Amino acid sequence: MPKIYLSPSTQEFNIYAGGGTEEEYMNLLADFMEPYLLSSGINFVRNTPEMTAASSIRQSNEGNYDLHLALHSNAAPEYLSGQLRGSDVYYYPRSVKGYEAAEIIASNLRQIYPDPELVNAVPTTGIGEVKRTKAPAVLVEVAYHDNISDEEWIKNNLGEIASNLVLSLTQYFGLPFIPFTSARPAVVKTNGGNLNIREYPSSDSDINSVVPNGSEVAVLGQSGPWYSVYHNGTAGFAFSEYISLSL
Repeated sequence: MPKIYLSPSTQEFNIYAGGGTEEEYMNLLADFMEPYLLSSGINFVRNTPEMTAASSIRQSNEGNYDLHLALHSNAAPEYLSGQLRGSDVYYYPRSVKGYEAAEIIASNLRQIYPDPELVNAVPTTGIGEVKRTKAPAVLVEVAYHDNISDEEWIKNNLGEIASNLVLSLTQYFGLPFIPFTSARPAVVKTNGGNLNIREYPSSDSDINSVVPNGSEVAVLGQSGPWYSVYHNGTAGFAFSEYISLSL
């Protein structure tokens, strides 16, 4: 099952032009992403606002993740304050997977950012969260929070930006994007056997876990005959024939 380390900014000292902080809004963005991640079968571990970039890197490196995704908003140098706009998606130049993820994310952000020509995938050797992580890593500077237009775009489009980022992750992992509507309670009905929860919506996919007959699960979405389900802290896919939705 694809699993990411989700690392929204912990920089509470970066103030938005119209009020609020980078830490506040990037954590709100991560909040919006969470249900889309689970409904699309992507598990995650997330840092906390009390952490730092360094401790986020350490926690990420202590686990086994398929991608480290850092969420930030940008600010121009003081002499250009408020004058720059755009989205930058940073990756480490020696990371093939990091480059692949950055290109997909930038391509999709161009579909929703007001000026697509200002969205770029950018190589860097100077950012710890793409250079020092064990997992392939991408750091997204969503837009410039010291620019009024960019700041308003972030604040007014958190849900759309979140779904766009998760769409990019599903393309990177080869998963269907499954929009989240609600978590519907359901019961496993297998006539006695266990239900296989798979990493991808395919009977050829690896089994992620097994759920006993009669167990309760949450159905988050559907892709063809497969439900995306959540059980005991893990998202995955199960054949819908063996799940009965509760009324």
